[in-house]
Amino acid sequence: MKKHHALQLYDYHVWANNKFFVRLKELPKDIYDREIQSVFSSIAETLVHIYTVDTIWLGVIRENSMDEIQASIIQAQEKTKDKGLEEMETLFYDLSKKYQDFFNNESDLDKEIFPEHPQYGRLETYLSELVQHVVNHGTYHRGNLMAMIRQQGYSSVPTDYVFYLYEISSTK
Repeated sequence: MKKHHALQLYDYHVWANNKFFVRLKELPKDIYDREIQSVFSSIAETLVHIYTVDTIWLGVIRENSMDEIQASIIQAQEKTKDKGLEEMETLFYDLSKKYQDFFNNESDLDKEIFPEHPQYGRLETYLSELVQHVVNHGTYHRGNLMAMIRQQGYSSVPTDYVFYLYEISSTK
């Protein structure tokens, strides 16, 4: 049976994040938290942002209450405070496992979901669309990471979706 497209997109998200962790570990350690003029003040801050937002959206797709989601933001901030690259990589890995556990127990990725936001109100959407949003958000900020690495004089790593498709097709 073919994998649901939302699951394949999420697999891509994890793959692309992992590509960045591999590349960042190849580079001098000081570029990770060096302050630069960019969208975020450092590569470290960008990774914290991606992690925190992925944590928020996991709560949303689990249909947690806004109080639970707010608590998860505080926990994510505590977990990521002053963390080095390897520690952030572990946090990303652990979070991806939580997503996988959710996906393994969710039978309908196309079900309607109705998240409530205190500022934006109620959204009528589908679970699969929220997964796509998580992936899209990560892709956007991986672009920021690529620019930040290049700004510091190093080459980055290609993480376009098509490269993921080529890689997974070569392993079949």
